[in-house]
Order: sequence, then structure tokens, then C-alpha cells
Amino acid sequence: MLRVRCLRGGSRGAEAAHLIGAMLGRSVAGWVQRTFQSTSSAAAAAQRQAAEEEPVTEPIQQECPVCSYNEWDPLEEVIVGRAENAHVPPFTVEVKANTYEKYWPFYQKHGGQSFPADHLKKAVAEIEEMCNILRHEGVIVKRPEPIDWSVEYKTPDFKSTGMYAAMPRDILMVVGNEIIEAPMAWRARFFEYRAYRPLIKEYFRKGAKWTTAPKPTMADDLYDQDYPIRTVEDRHKLAAQGKFVTTEHEPCFDAADFIRAGRDLFVQRSQVTNYMGIEWMRRHLAPDYKVHIISFKDPNPMHIDATFNIIGPGLVLSNPDRPCRQVDMFKKAGWTVVKPPTPLIPDDHPLWMSSKWLSMNVLMLDEKRVMVDANEGTIHKMFENLGIKTIKVNIRHANSLGGGFHCWTTDVRRRGNLESYFH
Repeated sequence: MLRVRCLRGGSRGAEAAHLIGAMLGRSVAGWVQRTFQSTSSAAAAAQRQAAEEEPVTEPIQQECPVCSYNEWDPLEEVIVGRAENAHVPPFTVEVKANTYEKYWPFYQKHGGQSFPADHLKKAVAEIEEMCNILRHEGVIVKRPEPIDWSVEYKTPDFKSTGMYAAMPRDILMVVGNEIIEAPMAWRARFFEYRAYRPLIKEYFRKGAKWTTAPKPTMADDLYDQDYPIRTVEDRHKLAAQGKFVTTEHEPCFDAADFIRAGRDLFVQRSQVTNYMGIEWMRRHLAPDYKVHIISFKDPNPMHIDATFNIIGPGLVLSNPDRPCRQVDMFKKAGWTVVKPPTPLIPDDHPLWMSSKWLSMNVLMLDEKRVMVDANEGTIHKMFENLGIKTIKVNIRHANSLGGGFHCWTTDVRRRGNLESYFH
């Protein structure tokens, strides 16, 4: 670049010399020309010397802070959700289809309002302690922004209040160095992404890929407005028939209906994830990754990780109450399928958005360490028999908001490489 500048400077100098020569004569012009040449030579020599002393180098590329291919490689950085300001979603048709009948009066009474204050306060404290324990285990912890979820919003198709930013696993999925923002399927979660945008932008600036799946309108046509659920028997019958509250009007999915095992991802069609959403993911991730649809004997499928949780290469926890219809293909591939013990959570503990099987919704810190509910002694023994150390944490009040350790987190970076574990 400096050499170009010298040439340009020489052109301007020549023009100046020509003008002086015309005015004062050839001798003066010669003096100017010799002076200019001497100066240019000195400048060029100085430039060559500087170039030899300080060679030009390319900018140093920073390592991308986002990289995760599976559920068990050593965890280095994680996003943990927030219980602050969490609000009960309005009791709409999609919420009714995903919740148990015993809690419908709770939603009818508290929809659009804050969750019970004392319960929420305890949940916040539990998650703070969980974050401290993760840091103690050497994991970097990031958190979404606190947002006022009580604000009512309106689109051309619906109006609603918000819910929370408690479960990053529902909305964010990391595949390699790419963050995929799920479109979601509940109207109360339409703007949930806003709590995570500052974090996502930070990762993007540092080199991560950032993809936002097509946002559904969530118009009435996305939902079966007459979805006939009254009893558990109704749920079983409808699920067996492949009938869900979400239609195929437009793509929708929650990220938590997918679970990763290197080049293979497994997904279920659920109350919040439709086949159009699955097909969008399949096309988006091809040809490097393969998406497999699996199903379960589950009357209320919503999020796969309390039903089928892959915890190591060829090692999966499979809910005995919701058996996988395709379990034989995993056994033929040489996988070990482990049935976790019955959860110990008391019947009177409120689980407004989930089942007791959050006991198997664990977070692997690596192949030999797992974060698990401190109250679930029988599952501690199961992991010990598998040679896995348990990191015991109590998040019982946080469970009431709809998730265990896997739900409350999204792993941003795990130390490992892209491999194939399913043949």
C-alpha cells in the first residue's frame, strides 16, 4: 500500500516540477527533479527496511465459542434459564392439550398471571445454586436477559401474554458451530427469543452461525380448535392415531423434541413439533446430519428428553412408561438401552407443566459425570452402577415450571469432534 502511495506522490511531484520548469527555466526544473528523486529513493529504502522488520500477517482467527455435537462430550459452556418473572400461560387450546386435567383449574385461574410468588422465589434460588455448582465443576455459565412477561402483545393473528425464559433447551439447539433458534408452537412463547438475543448476537460476533427457523404465524389454522381431550384415555387414543393439537398448516417445532448423537439426530412428532417442522430441520441439516423420526407410547408427547435421553455413545435412558416403538433399531446398532427407576417425587408436589419423569431429564457434564436430582436416590444408584459420578442438585421447585436439568440448559460448547454413533 505504501508503494502505491509513493507512485501517486511521484506523479504529483512531476506535475509540480513541470510547472516550475516552465516558469523558472530548465536548470531550476532539473534541481527540483534531482531533489525529488533523492527524496523518493530515501523513502523507498526506509519502506523496504520497515517491511523487513515488521512483516505483514493475516488477522488471528479466534476459535468459535459455539461447538457441540452430542449430549455427553465434556461441557465447557452452557446457557441456564431464568425463573424470574415467570408467568402462567393463558389457557389456550395448545396449552390445554399439553397439560394434565388435574391442573386445568390452575391455568383457568392463574393464566396470564405470575406463578405463585413463594414457589417462584424458591425456584430462582435453586437455579442460582445450580449455576454455582456448574461453575465449581469448571463450566462457564451464561444467562438470558430478565424480561417482563406480563406485557400483553398482539399480532395480526392472536394476542397473548408471555411465559418465561426458563427452558433454553426448548428454544435453542446447537449443532456444531450453529445456533438454531426454534420457532416454538405456544402463543405465550412467541417472543421468548428476545431474552436470548443478546447472547446469540455475542456468539455470532465471535464466529458462530446463527439460524432462525421460519416463524409461524400461530394463526388459528395451526391448531385443532376442537381437539377432543377430556381424559388420559382420550390422549392415548389420539396419540396412537397420530392426532395432535398442532396441524400441518405451517412448520413449527420446539428444539427440545430433538436429541443429538453426532451425525444423527432423533426427533418425535409431538404436540408442539409437526412434520413440516421436522422436514425443515431435515433439509436444513442435510447432508452432514441425518434426522430420524421415532415415536413412543406416550399420551402427551412434548419434548423428548424425559422420554428418551441419550447420555453417552451408544447409551440411552428410555422411559419404561413410554416405550420407544423403534427400540429394536437401537439394539441392532449395538446401543445399550437403560430403563431408569420409577421417580420418587411425591404426588402432592405441583408439576404444572411436566410429569415426574423429570428424574431422567439429566445433564451430562461428560461421559463420567452427570447432574441429577438430589432427591432421587434410586437413579443415583443406577448411574453409579453405570460407572457415572452423580453431581447432586436440588431443583424441585424449579421442576414445577416444566423442566429438569436438561430442559433448564442449552450446552453451547462441548469439547469433542463430529462422529457417527448410529450404524
